[in-house]
This record gives sequence, structure tokens and C-alpha cells, in this order.
Amino acid sequence: MDLVSAFKYLTNPFRFRPNGRYEQLPIGDRGIIGDGFTVALVRPDGAIDWLCMPRFDSPAMFSAMLDPERGGLTAITPTRPFESVQRYDTGTNILDALFTVPDAGVVRLTDYMPWTDDPRASIHEVHRRIECIEGRVELDVIFDPRFSFGADPPEIDIGEHGVLARGQNGERVAAVLGDAAGWKQRELGGVQTRITMRGGERRWMVISWDAGVPRPLHAYRPFDHLRRTRHAWRQWSSRYKYDGPWRQRVHRAALCLKLLTYAPTGAMIAAPTTSLPEWIGGTRNWDYRYTWVRDAALAVRANNLIGFTEEARDFFHFVRDTVDPAAGLRVMYGVDGSPVPDEQTLDHLAGYAGSGPVRVGNGARDQLQLDSAGALVDAMHLYEHFGGIINLRAWRKLSKIIDTVTQIWTEPDHGIWEPRTGKRHNVHSKLMSWLALDRGVGIARAFGDPKLAERWTLGAQRIHRNIRSNGLDETGRHFVNAYGESRPDAALLLLAAHGFLPESDPRMRATTDWVRAELGSGPFLYRYRADDGVGGEEGAFVLAGFWLAEVLALLGDLDQGLDVFNAHVGVTNHLGLLAEQVDPTTRTALGNFPQAFSHLGLINTALRIDRAQRLREEGSDRGPHLIGDTFARIR
Repeated sequence: MDLVSAFKYLTNPFRFRPNGRYEQLPIGDRGIIGDGFTVALVRPDGAIDWLCMPRFDSPAMFSAMLDPERGGLTAITPTRPFESVQRYDTGTNILDALFTVPDAGVVRLTDYMPWTDDPRASIHEVHRRIECIEGRVELDVIFDPRFSFGADPPEIDIGEHGVLARGQNGERVAAVLGDAAGWKQRELGGVQTRITMRGGERRWMVISWDAGVPRPLHAYRPFDHLRRTRHAWRQWSSRYKYDGPWRQRVHRAALCLKLLTYAPTGAMIAAPTTSLPEWIGGTRNWDYRYTWVRDAALAVRANNLIGFTEEARDFFHFVRDTVDPAAGLRVMYGVDGSPVPDEQTLDHLAGYAGSGPVRVGNGARDQLQLDSAGALVDAMHLYEHFGGIINLRAWRKLSKIIDTVTQIWTEPDHGIWEPRTGKRHNVHSKLMSWLALDRGVGIARAFGDPKLAERWTLGAQRIHRNIRSNGLDETGRHFVNAYGESRPDAALLLLAAHGFLPESDPRMRATTDWVRAELGSGPFLYRYRADDGVGGEEGAFVLAGFWLAEVLALLGDLDQGLDVFNAHVGVTNHLGLLAEQVDPTTRTALGNFPQAFSHLGLINTALRIDRAQRLREEGSDRGPHLIGDTFARIR
């Protein structure tokens, strides 16, 4: 099989007809590359339309994804109509695109950011290799950075070896394409040039952050960096330990999560983008470039189960060291542990497909979300289960947090979905408060404090009784979203998943069936259907769908769980990446992309379903729990 056939065998080609202007693509029609500090989104037509430099939470340098006219981008694109296919080099986050131009030739574009396990070695560059496989192909090359989310069009100087863009706040970024590149001012902004590639020829484009005067291309040593980056990614992938039926899907999800991890601290961000809409034309547009405490338990479990123990440890240590009980348990933190900026809108940007407003910062940072404590304690519990040791300092901090839960669990809170309509007695928040005490009991015993363990046991029992008394509907058949209300909530699935009641309890089955009947759309699941103070529609929530698949497997409906799981695997994009949400009708991606929650859900559910299948084939009557399972109680 030749190279072109091999690429097309993996994915259906995208078709483009260049017209000199940026054309918006669906949210999921992109791959990502990264260096452990930030990522770039790369379209199959050769454009990079999202990149924050030098960190995930820095202002965007390329943000045409949010506004084609003001956002800025860089691109390497054939001048004539062409087909394109994208794929990742095996075991890496090095992204290849193959451009086929009819009656002209074939070009391969390789995109990566130099990456190493040592964050001190990061150089904050994007490298793009252009290789003509056959024929003769003409390409347009564009370099149009717009600092501060497009608010700051830079001064651009064309020099002997490349282009230097300077922003008003001291930002500097260089683009080098080789000597005699022929850069010219572009009518729409930035600079551009046109190059012709013939069979066997190769050129490089290097984009370098915080650069001085551009140097000759060879000074950037792109080929050496490509070889070392490929080697580093494959070394990292060699630790991957899952050999089940979804091996490739789970591996790509793990590679994506690694790209969403800030190397200096181990913090995992929710997503690398801001304000990609949860419904096209809607206003549900949020900044996800921060790390949420509730992600910790999911990440510790998923990474440990598939062999990436260092990533689990580093994220746990970040949360452990960042949380300050004296200041209250925050919902989210910056990637360096700093407070998340207050929310503001960028009125100069139109938003993706006109879906404004564009927001930076996050107003939910000051909400009271009691479920975060349960996620934190569960993460610590899992950390110990997988071989880590909680030190005395961390134990003192943890015990203060659990003691705080015993005092405030009776209060209303905003809950997991961060509504803007105020507080209520959310059943999921009460559940996670119970989980905090329930998990804390085992850790207290490990530290030789039976009196504390007994006190927390009694506290967990009080919460458990309270939920059973107040969290059910009028008939007592199933649980509801909040005390005194009767609405469904996808987070109720976690009652079964966390082992609040035995799987055989009819209330677990009734709650699952009710949630699916009220919130389901085929195999997909919405979070809720209630006024949350934001307004407008949203898509089905991908993680909620994975929860449903897991719970169905736990309740013994493995075939239904497998159908739901496969449907969600089926909405990964052409590279195996998932957004936050999906349109159940068109199955197109919605919300910020790619989303850590969604990939964590894929990993955890794949291993759950895999285990359930093996147990069924073996004729075992054991439930499909996993060793170290976040969603199964370990005593």
C-alpha cells in the first residue's frame, strides 16, 4: 500500500476549495499538538487557528477559530482544490496531513511542538515540515499573529531570514521559512508568500515564541527536534499497559490527556480552548483553560489503570499542594496553582460561528460546590491504593477538609453543573460529601486514628440517611436532582457508580431508567433540562453518556452499556478526539475541544466494559468492578 492509500485507509478525506479566505470548520475537525505548556489546534487544510502562548491560560496569539477577521492564524495550504487526510504518527502527538491536489501532486505536512519529559527544556516553538511526495504543488503560506486574543495586531518586520512580529506588551514571535522566502504584506493582515514544491523537496517553517531577530533555518535544528520529539513520545507510550479491545482508542485518549497536562506542575486542564459554544448560536460559552479539583479522582484512576502512574502522581501532588483548607476548597485553579481570573467578555471577538460572547476567566471560580471535597478525598484514597503514600502534612490538610465537610454538608450549594441561578440542596453534592467521609474513614484508620474514623463513620451514616429521606421523589421510587424538587440530573447516575446503594436495590435501577427516559436522546444523555440562569440550548454531555454506559454494566445490562459506549466512541473525530458535548441528531462536536472529562470517561468506561465482558465470558458472578475503582467502594 502506497503512502496516499495508507492515509486514506485510515480516514475519509476532507475536501477543500481555497478562495483566499478563512472558512469555518466544525469544532471537531482539528487535531492538536503541544509541548507540555500549551497546545495548538491544527485543521486538516493546514491552518492553525488556535494557539495561546506560552501557556494554556495565556492570551491567544492565533484565535481565528473565534473570529476569522480579528483572531489571526497561520496556514500552509495548496492554492488549488485538494483533498486532505490527517493522522498521528503511531504512539506520538506528531500530526501528519496529506494534501492530494488532482493533476498536480501530493504534499505531506508534519506538525509538532518540540516536546520532552523535562519541562526546563521547552523552547515554545511550532515546527511544520513540508514535504512534496510527488508531482509539483503550489502552496500559500500565511503568518498572521494577533496578540491578546486579536486585540493587538502586531508590528511586523520582514528580515533577511524571516519575519518578526512585535506586540504592544512586549510579545515577540518569529516565523522562519528559509532564506529568500519572499514574504509580503497580506491584505487581510500579517504576511504571506507562495512556494512551489517538487517531488522529493522538503522545507520547514518554524514559529518561535519570545524570539529575537530570526536566524537561518538550520539554526533552529528542526529535524533534530523532530527526531527527539518522536523518540520522547514513543518512550512515554512504552509505559502504556492496556491491551483490551479498545487499545488504540484508549491510547489516543491518554495521549490527548498528556497534551492537556501542564508539565511544570502536573495540573490537567479541562480543555485548551475558551468559548466554543455548547450550541451553535447560543451563549453557553466558557473558559476551560484551568484545572478543576473534581477531575483529580478520575485522572488518578484512569492513569494508574493504564500504566501512567507518574501522571497520576503529579496531578495528585498538584491538587494536594495547591488546596488550602484555611482559604476554603476552591472549585478550580490556574495551572500553576494561582487563582482563576475573574470572568470578563471580549467584545471585539464575534465568537465561533457568531456564537458570542467570548469569555476569559471563569465566574464559577467563587461558587460553593461541595462535591469537590469528595473528589479530592477519593483521589487521595486512590493514590494510596495504587501504591502512593500520603504524608503527614497532606493528612493534616485532608483531615481539615473532611472536618469542614462534616460542618457544611447540610448547606445548599451550586453543584457540579455550575448554574447561575443560586444554590439548592443538590443530591449529587450530598452524595460526594458522604463519599468524602466514607473514603476518609479508611485513611484515618491507616494513620492510626480509630476515634476519628468512628466519628466520620457516624457522619457518613447521617448523610446517607439524610439523602435517603430527602433525595427521593414523592413515591420513593427514584432519586431526584435536589431536595424538594423533582427534576432529573445525569449526576444521579453516580449514586450507583459510587456504591451509595447496592446494585440490586430497585431505586438504583429506577433512577437510572428515569434519568435515561427524561434526559436521553438515543444513546446520548443531556445533563439536565432546567433553567440554570444562562439560557439557550446545549448538546448532550459526553461524560454523562459514559457514566450511563458504566452504570448499565454495573446493573447487569452489559449489552445496553456496550451500545451506549460504542455510540460515544463513534463520535470521536477523525483522530480519536472528543469535545465536551455532541449534537445527538447530527453527532457533531459541541463545546470546548478537546475535553479532558470526555477522554477520562472513555478510558474508565472502556476498562469497565472490557472487564464486564471478560467476566461474562468466564461465567463469573462477580460484578464488573475494577481494582482501585473510583466508582466501587473499597473497604
